[in-house]
Amino acid sequence: MQSKQINNNSINQIMLIIIIILIGILIFTNLYYYLPGFLGAVTLYILYRSSYNKLTEQRRWNKSATSLLFILISIVFIVLPVWAMVDYLAPQISSLLGNTDKIVQQFNLLKEYMSDKPLLKDIDMSNDSLLNSLQSLTKYLPNILNSVAEVAVNILVTFFVLFFMQVHSKKMESYIIQAIPFSLKSKNEIWTEVNLMVRSNAIGIPILGLCQGIVAMLGYYIFGVENFILMGILTGVSSIVPVLGTMTIYIPLALITLASGDTANGIGIFLYGLLLIGSIDNILRFTILKTLGDVPPLITVFGVLLGLKLFGMLGLIFGPLILSSVGVLIKVYTNEYGKSKPLDLDI
Repeated sequence: MQSKQINNNSINQIMLIIIIILIGILIFTNLYYYLPGFLGAVTLYILYRSSYNKLTEQRRWNKSATSLLFILISIVFIVLPVWAMVDYLAPQISSLLGNTDKIVQQFNLLKEYMSDKPLLKDIDMSNDSLLNSLQSLTKYLPNILNSVAEVAVNILVTFFVLFFMQVHSKKMESYIIQAIPFSLKSKNEIWTEVNLMVRSNAIGIPILGLCQGIVAMLGYYIFGVENFILMGILTGVSSIVPVLGTMTIYIPLALITLASGDTANGIGIFLYGLLLIGSIDNILRFTILKTLGDVPPLITVFGVLLGLKLFGMLGLIFGPLILSSVGVLIKVYTNEYGKSKPLDLDI
């Protein structure tokens, strides 16, 4: 009995796929340092795509000049504000952390205050517990700090890649569409999900942090918080922290204020944070952010955890995208290979 032979075309196809994957891994591992810059270019390309196409196709603007215009806009409205914030925060935080005597004094004051309070006294405030908490927190810091340290190089990479992506956008998109071996319906679903996640996170997260930071800054000023500007900025930044969010700032501030004997302002900070700073999150998610993209909270929370570990700060955008891609790929699989008909359940 003659055995069935494997088609040579199938073998060639498998070998070609393996070679492509190996080359892709080789490129990725050796250019990983520039990954934040490339992801930044992809983010800006998606955000500017519609406006860029209108200007270059409908109004016939020069492609190169239009791309340079969008790069200038990015520098003015993204790079410079972020640089100014980092330039302000770095010396402030260094000064704050450098004052170890005051930190130890406030920590001991807080520990003494919590020692006889219901619920609070059950929290482990020992030195070992504090050290373990700091070690757990620092697991996510290296990638963030690396992003800051590499920011100059990756900004150049971002704008360099963005320029060529925009100037050759039609050729690039056509190549990508032809390379994806799925139906038009599946390709549209993939693009819709990528566009949704990038826009909702790239625009939504900064809006949320900015609004919460401004509201927090105002409240801290009213209730007499020292360095209220610094604390307000840190509250806005803390909005990216999964689950706890801004509570990581205003609850310790309230407890420290209570421990220092200023009961009225301590209670005021806590209620202000709970009712106003926290409610800003819900208000924005059901208004502005919902129009950008109704992203499930679980995808956002666990996507941020995954993204910060993989990509640094840009993981805030691409972490949720990776998680949501699982659902998209399941839809694609159903579109391409699903054969079964839905069951007619009699309930």
